[in-house]
Amino acid sequence: MKKNYNFGYTKVNSKQKTKLVQNVFSSVATNYDKMNDLMSLGMHKLWKKRFVEIIDVKNNDIVLDVGSGSGDIVDELIKQDLKMKLYMLDLNKEMLNQGKKRFKTKKNISFIIGNAEKLNFKNNFFDKYLISFCLRNVTEYKLSIKEAYRVLKRGGKYCCLEFSNPKSSLISSTYNLYKSKLLPILGEIVANDRDAYKYLSESIDLFPNQEELTNLLITSGFEKVNSINLFNGIVAIHTGYKT
Repeated sequence: MKKNYNFGYTKVNSKQKTKLVQNVFSSVATNYDKMNDLMSLGMHKLWKKRFVEIIDVKNNDIVLDVGSGSGDIVDELIKQDLKMKLYMLDLNKEMLNQGKKRFKTKKNISFIIGNAEKLNFKNNFFDKYLISFCLRNVTEYKLSIKEAYRVLKRGGKYCCLEFSNPKSSLISSTYNLYKSKLLPILGEIVANDRDAYKYLSESIDLFPNQEELTNLLITSGFEKVNSINLFNGIVAIHTGYKT
């Protein structure tokens, strides 16, 4: 029997989900950064800055940024003025093109169209594996975590920034109302795509919470696994090491 996957609250097969998610990001690519600013009131920049601090990149690190899109994380990494080799990987050509435009003069960045579920890199290659607001969009996200483990060097660090579950019931109820009602309206006004941001809301609802994702990283082989809540758990940073 074929396995069903959630595209928001709709059940689809594997190929359908991947195609539908890519259609979403192709639709919003040119307005993606503007929508991030608007729907988070600019807070996403603070979250990403904290994420990069926790990544703790060192000189001569080889870094993979999965689902890198327009390159917010890479932009923060570059500000650290360290010698590093950066790989920006995204399955969506339109999103990756935004990153190419942004960093067209940078010689230490490689731009790669690729799927997190099957990375075209050898074992034990990267010092850091980063994935930011992307894991919930990967069809086989459990497989992507195993792939992350494979391509990381011994001692390499896995870092994931993702929407999660608020710990306060009051904040949770307010957040749920915002996601389900206001977010699709903003998507229609700014990006002319209500359905894309309806999907965003539903994908957050259905993604594993902090504890579930922590356990998944541990069962995938990672050690010293940790999660840090930001904004009461609206977003969380998950880290783990390959030993």
